[in-house]
Amino acid sequence: MRKVFAIIVMAAATLVCARAKSVDGVTIERYKMERSGDSLRIDIRLNTAELNIKSRQVAVITPAIVKNNERVELRSCGIYSRMRDIYYTRNEHLAPTKESDMRYRKRRVPEFIDYSLNLPYTDWMDHSSLVLCHKGYGCCGAELWNEADTLVEQFPRDIYTPQMLYLRPKVEVVKTRALKGTAYIDFPVSRMEIYPTYHNNAYELNKIIGTIDSVKNDKDITIKHLAIKGFASPESPYTNNARLARGRTESLKQYVEQMYHFGEGFIETSFEPENWAGLEAYVAQSNLEHKAEILAAIRSKREPDNKEWFIKKNWPKDYRFLLENCYPMLRRSDYRIEYEIRNYTTPAEIEKVIFTAPQKLSLEEFYILAESYEPGSDLFNEVWEIAIRMYPNDGIANLNAANTAILKGDFERAESYLERASDCAEAVYARGVLEAMRENYNAARPLLEKAEKMGITKAREVIENMGNRWVVTSDDKNSKQ
Repeated sequence: MRKVFAIIVMAAATLVCARAKSVDGVTIERYKMERSGDSLRIDIRLNTAELNIKSRQVAVITPAIVKNNERVELRSCGIYSRMRDIYYTRNEHLAPTKESDMRYRKRRVPEFIDYSLNLPYTDWMDHSSLVLCHKGYGCCGAELWNEADTLVEQFPRDIYTPQMLYLRPKVEVVKTRALKGTAYIDFPVSRMEIYPTYHNNAYELNKIIGTIDSVKNDKDITIKHLAIKGFASPESPYTNNARLARGRTESLKQYVEQMYHFGEGFIETSFEPENWAGLEAYVAQSNLEHKAEILAAIRSKREPDNKEWFIKKNWPKDYRFLLENCYPMLRRSDYRIEYEIRNYTTPAEIEKVIFTAPQKLSLEEFYILAESYEPGSDLFNEVWEIAIRMYPNDGIANLNAANTAILKGDFERAESYLERASDCAEAVYARGVLEAMRENYNAARPLLEKAEKMGITKAREVIENMGNRWVVTSDDKNSKQ
């Protein structure tokens, strides 16, 4: 089941004053500020239809890029009355504009002046503003007015943050879990009775008891089953090892039953007479001199007693090492406790558990709690971070954790989560969003187009907005008219 969390779309920078007020009868018809690679282009159309400069006046309009104490004034546009134009033609060095600026006489000025300029884009221009300065001059260069309009308050825009799609996991009707471990109970040679104080038995038996108690004493948990499997080492005849493995496993079962008085059939036992798999694993990671030969013998189709004799006869030094260092670990009891955890149905219940025993929660319960928090908040994000620790290989858990990482700007972690997510439409969309947030638009587009074909309508919105960060115009719907 799909559900969308409404993450706030933080699209667009703060833009103001799409159409400036008239200062000298000159108004701003439209503008555009765009970066392409290392170049910045500025286009401004001025409307002079209501131009009202008087005789002996000059209007100078100058765009400027401003950031804190940094300011770069660009080419100016000067509009001169007839008398001022004549005067400054004769006294060029006194003119308020330079030879490289645009210059018009009032009666010859076009209705629309198109101003265009390309200049290098440098790092300091990040988060700068585009300002249009209006200055007026009279006789003897006296300043008559000096005003400024902010066209673009911030350039570039803030990175467009798309809406992320979180998937609701399937309901886990019965939460069945298991704890497992291994105990190394020591027995006197050829004996099958358990002596709790013999060698290290007290510690090993407490491992089993502690595991059982950890769930038995929890009011939210019901133990359903206990399985014990005993192993013997390959030393001595196979028939004797079978007898010992069976008898010792039965003794451990009786010990646990006496401790807890479980019902009949609650504890299931099995045994393996000789732990050849354990021996093979030990030899495979060892540095034994005849490692390859011994592994070949273990993997051969020889009878168990013949295998053991063959290794002992041909490589006695290595055999003695295994007898002392490996065989004791092969004599072990594996145990597995299966239990059920009650379901938690309200956010309040789940919140009490998540920070103390998160392993008791189903993935769907994590979702229920996250849904109760403000999307994108610290608590919301923390829910999914805990969930992924509990379910590191679950596709939905990885998708939801990736969504959270993307919104936090942790793109490397998001990528690792998405590697373990499925190929569902929401995951394809998330991969496209990740590339868009990295500004890898060529990689983002095919992923988003694929997601759109798979039914994710939000993908089209991302495609249309992901490249707009470096373009700001007077037509932006977030501009103030």
